[in-house]
Amino acid sequence: MILKQFSTSDLDALEQRYRAHFINSLSGFKSANLVGSQDAKGVTNLAMVSSVFHLGASPALMGMIIRPDTVPRDTLSNIKQTGVYTINHVSANIYQQAHQTSARYAADVSEFDAVGLTAQYVAGIAAPFVGESLLKMSLEVREITPIKLNNTIMVIGEIIQVLVPEMIINADGFIDIAEIESVAVSGLDSYHSTDRLSRLAYAKADKPVVDLG
Repeated sequence: MILKQFSTSDLDALEQRYRAHFINSLSGFKSANLVGSQDAKGVTNLAMVSSVFHLGASPALMGMIIRPDTVPRDTLSNIKQTGVYTINHVSANIYQQAHQTSARYAADVSEFDAVGLTAQYVAGIAAPFVGESLLKMSLEVREITPIKLNNTIMVIGEIIQVLVPEMIINADGFIDIAEIESVAVSGLDSYHSTDRLSRLAYAKADKPVVDLG
């Protein structure tokens, strides 16, 4: 297979939307998550985010990148107002509704209502979960950092509650998200189901790879 080479100048010359699709595809598969929040008046918001990432286990931290706030970003505004939000896995049965949340709705319109998903509340958590999601967590914001290079915003939150089916938690703590059909995203709009190849044992320099199945 012949590989085509792109230089910085080649990338700069690409048409805007073509460039967006091209560059967004380079990072490969990303997790698909719905971020639930509400403002100080109780108006709910739901946003599709594919830039959620693990930061550490102790404390339990998750990060996500929010696009530049040069236009209204209800999710970021809500997080700043209330300090709490939820991250909800997107599964195969709701990926179309999840994608639709990326449409630009008015600030007073709840994406939950607009796309037909259920706002679920848990006592003590002032942010809505997605009722249809099978793996979800609530977080309290710990840090909001502007990234000067492109004016995006990095939000770091600490996980304060997790809701997950007990049957998909392995004896060693591994959560088998394939069992609940969590989907992945590539590029801006391509959704994928997943099949695990295998789990491999902790790598050691003096031992061969051990397949855990």
